[in-house]
Amino acid sequence: MKKFKFQLETLLKVTKRKKEDAELKFAEVSRRLEEEQKKLEILLKEMKQGQTEYAELTGEGKRVTIGVIMTYNAFFNWKRQQIEEQQRTILKTNNEKQKRLKELMKLMTYLKSIEQLKEKRFREYNEEVLFEEQKMLDEIGLQLYVRS
Repeated sequence: MKKFKFQLETLLKVTKRKKEDAELKFAEVSRRLEEEQKKLEILLKEMKQGQTEYAELTGEGKRVTIGVIMTYNAFFNWKRQQIEEQQRTILKTNNEKQKRLKELMKLMTYLKSIEQLKEKRFREYNEEVLFEEQKMLDEIGLQLYVRS
């Protein structure tokens, strides 16, 4: 009896490899997104710390020079720019993550359909083998019956 051979085995292997690559890319962009979010948290903490320091310096009855006010103003503007840029980076990275997720889902669906096709072909092969064996047994039984 001939051995089972799935004609799309190469396609199955290639698709599995593409799926693994897509999983790696998705994991990489997810890790990068987490890093970007941590950077934003740090920037927000720095901004809050600066605001706290400014509030302490400019509290009631304290004298503040125009130089200190201008320095803190420049610091706050700089931090706001950094925060806005980091938010844009997070948005961009999140969009890339969604894109990678769609690619991964598409490949997983495609791979699943190929695997289902392979299972179907294997079941058909087993049915065919069973039918051939049954046919052979029937012929042997018929020959034994005719001889006796």
